[in-house]
Amino acid sequence: MNALVALCHFCELHGPRTLFCTEALHPPSPSPSSQAGIPAPGDRDRDGDREGEGLTMRANSSATQRGEMCEGCRSLPASHPGFVSIDDETGIRFLSHQHPRQPQLFSVVRQACVRSLSCEVCPGREGPIFFGDEQHGFVFSHTFFIKDSLARGFQRWYSIVMVAMDRIYLINSWPFLLRHLKLTIQSLQSTALKVFDSEQGVCPQRAVRINSVFSPAVFPHQRSGNAARSLTSLTQHPNLWASLHSSFSWLLKACGSRLTEKLLEGAPTEDTLVLIERQTEQEEEMSCWEGAEGGALKSQRHQSESELGHDFLCDDVKFDELPGPKFRSLRHLRQVLGAAEFRQLAWHVLMGNQVIWRGAHPGLIQSAFTVLKSLLPVGCVRSVPYSAQYEEAYKCNFLGLSPDVPIPTHVSSSEFSVLVDVSTERNFQISAVHDDDICSLYQFTISSANTQPTDRGPTLLNKLEVALSNENLSVDVVSHCLLCLKEEWMNKVKVLFKFSKVDGRGREDTQKVLALLGATGPGEEDNVRLLKFWMTGLSKTYKSHLMTAVRGGERSPSQ
Repeated sequence: MNALVALCHFCELHGPRTLFCTEALHPPSPSPSSQAGIPAPGDRDRDGDREGEGLTMRANSSATQRGEMCEGCRSLPASHPGFVSIDDETGIRFLSHQHPRQPQLFSVVRQACVRSLSCEVCPGREGPIFFGDEQHGFVFSHTFFIKDSLARGFQRWYSIVMVAMDRIYLINSWPFLLRHLKLTIQSLQSTALKVFDSEQGVCPQRAVRINSVFSPAVFPHQRSGNAARSLTSLTQHPNLWASLHSSFSWLLKACGSRLTEKLLEGAPTEDTLVLIERQTEQEEEMSCWEGAEGGALKSQRHQSESELGHDFLCDDVKFDELPGPKFRSLRHLRQVLGAAEFRQLAWHVLMGNQVIWRGAHPGLIQSAFTVLKSLLPVGCVRSVPYSAQYEEAYKCNFLGLSPDVPIPTHVSSSEFSVLVDVSTERNFQISAVHDDDICSLYQFTISSANTQPTDRGPTLLNKLEVALSNENLSVDVVSHCLLCLKEEWMNKVKVLFKFSKVDGRGREDTQKVLALLGATGPGEEDNVRLLKFWMTGLSKTYKSHLMTAVRGGERSPSQ
């Protein structure tokens, strides 16, 4: 995030002034000559300028500007070079001085300073405000008062402004900025209050002013010639500017790293929404466990989940490191199992039945699950990659078991499950085999109590098999073909969900909609079953949006 933080002050003699400014300097892109170890022309000069950036900025300020600066308008002395901090992770340099190093930034910060202390006022004068435009940047400003026993009204007016060109980013960072700027402001105010109370205890200024003769012409000089006191004097903080440099530098770094931008082509897909929802739920659960039980229990919980393989996002990465041959794609799986066996297995996957693989090699089983998962929307996938005991179908529709785990009778006799037993033909060294050796090393036995023929449908499977059997199509083309088929049928799922679940239409009307969607005809029963199963994978965001839109439509006629 390209932003700048500044501390501003309303001087009684000179009006709004910038006291202290922190900006982030990003490292330049390396030139070909610098990558080869040869310094490019002008590099030495640029490095020299950076080492003396404080002197450069002072040279840019005119003599008139320096002459107009009083003690209250000045933060660092003329001999001070400023403060520099370097982020080792990113190479970003955080530079602090009274004014920005570039004339363009000086003008932007100057305008933000004037508007925050004179034009833009929030209720009560103290608090956060937001203003700006595309030309001069957008500003988050927090105004506040500092106690001063010698000031008019016993207080001076300050503000902290953050200037950025990205309006959306700055607005989204509002709660974060408000929370951390309040801490800095409260620290300044509490420190100044102690100095104020100490000075008032020695010489109460209120009684002195009541008993003195008021003269507007000499009002600023009636307080021992010290009408404009510096912030260092008000707080009696010996390292005030170094402390503010640390605070502002951290604020710029944290604000820039807490939010990341992602480029989405068009509206997010259902799979993207489901993944975001799952990630959010996991983060919330982790936070709850942290707060309730502490970090030790959090680590224990994370380990148990990894063992059970409930984390959808980490399954493939975890098992990809396991040794042994693996299935590379749907086409590869079809070649190994055979066309008929593959169709039977894919049919069970699309219908939402529980697919059980039992064998001694977790990597092979997980690779099979990885390619079979691509047949379904993300919201329809519930996977336990490898377990030492049977898990019920409501917990997972993909289940990997070790070879000695028995299958319950009610499962083996159910038509809503399919079992793939993986047996080894002979002993072999896992590290010495390749993917092409799967056929010669393993034997696959597929069994299911389902007697319904799988050769008629669903339509999605028929089209997919045409693409898989066409050797002229590469694996990447088949993958994109499957993605388009899934999006096509997910759109049909959304229409059917809106028509049947939200609007509550009858069976006859639903049948007409199915005909319009092209889900009737040969394989109609399988198509309907697929659509109903895929309804369970719709994101909560989509369902909530749909229900809200329907309720709004119901209210609008009465309004």
